[in-house]
Amino acid sequence: MRSLKAVLVVWLACSLVGGIVSAQGNFYLKDGDRVVFYGDSITEQRLYTTFTETYVLTRFPQLNVSFVHSGVGGDRVTGGWAGPIDQRLPRDVFAYKPTVMTIMLGMNDGSYRAFDDKIFKTYATGYQHILDSVKSALPGIRLTLIQPSPFDDVTRPAGFEGGYNAVLVRYGQFVKDLAQKQACDVADLNTSIVAVLEKAKATDAEAAKRIIADRVHPGPGGHLLMAETLLKAWNAPAVVTAVEIDAAQIKAGRTENTTVSDLKNSDRLSWTENDRALPMPLDLKDAALKLAVQCSDFFQALDWQPLKITGLKGQRYLLKIDGQEVGTFSQQQFAEGLNLAQWPTPMFQQAQAVHNLTLKHNNIHATCWRELQVGLAGQTLPHLGQAVEAWNNLEADLVAQQRETAQPKARHYELLPQP
Repeated sequence: MRSLKAVLVVWLACSLVGGIVSAQGNFYLKDGDRVVFYGDSITEQRLYTTFTETYVLTRFPQLNVSFVHSGVGGDRVTGGWAGPIDQRLPRDVFAYKPTVMTIMLGMNDGSYRAFDDKIFKTYATGYQHILDSVKSALPGIRLTLIQPSPFDDVTRPAGFEGGYNAVLVRYGQFVKDLAQKQACDVADLNTSIVAVLEKAKATDAEAAKRIIADRVHPGPGGHLLMAETLLKAWNAPAVVTAVEIDAAQIKAGRTENTTVSDLKNSDRLSWTENDRALPMPLDLKDAALKLAVQCSDFFQALDWQPLKITGLKGQRYLLKIDGQEVGTFSQQQFAEGLNLAQWPTPMFQQAQAVHNLTLKHNNIHATCWRELQVGLAGQTLPHLGQAVEAWNNLEADLVAQQRETAQPKARHYELLPQP
């Protein structure tokens, strides 16, 4: 039996974090992790990777996790224009001493043609070489191997019998089997996206084509769902915050990842929330992204922020947060529960600011890498090292601002009866 002192220590720790541990649960990333996303042009787009980064920053604002996005257009397992694989890995991965690395390669490796055994063997041999090199240079690193995202043979006819995505599926099966043999984690970024494309085509065939407009490089909607699949593989929690209030009893019931205080009900219901996370900032004005989200389970799986209020006497109420009007909703809507993540709340806007900084610091990093580290490599320039250091310092400033912006704030809620 544990001692009373030990029980009190555990209770105090749980009280202090106020549910952070339960919210984080067995999430894959831990405090102090350094993540490198490695891949080809789909990774170089810096979309599924930045969505993933923003999710981590907004859902776990107390975690100290850093991210580097090392995708290069045209890359294969052997490397590409930015250097052969044995140059790419030391410069673009090992130099950052990551504790976590994701690898997504295959789109270019299949050569956009029917399955060819010789081409596949080059892929298999090259992939194994990458794993051997990474594990040798970085003992203890946690690897997530990504089954390649799809070539769109859904919204348009296949270019040859069976289609190119069937080739990528075979490559993806190899990746899955290899991950099992090598004790790596795996994420399937093909199957779930194909399923969404099929639903989207049935919903709006023309708009569905814009999810992966050139059939290779997804737009933001496709990348958002790719990030969802990766985050699911990392056991990401669905709930941002959850609050249930009984207006008649003036009492807060269930609260998850937040605390409710100063609950009052006189001429209006009001309270204060101290949330521990922010919702994902989704641009639902982007028609293709909106369609992709509608045809997926994104909100239920990763962006669930329910507010449920029972015991209301009126029929309609205006919800205001920090004095900002969010929307007017019926008694029934509140009784069933609103997913606040779908509305333009101050928390959503704060998360948007975080994502903007995510994009900025990654753009700074990508420009420095392309123009200085690669573009001027081998040249004897006395100020090159200083220039790279200055760019790195600028990125570090933006990352510090990003983390500061991600810290949740106390929010004041009001529910005003409407005629």
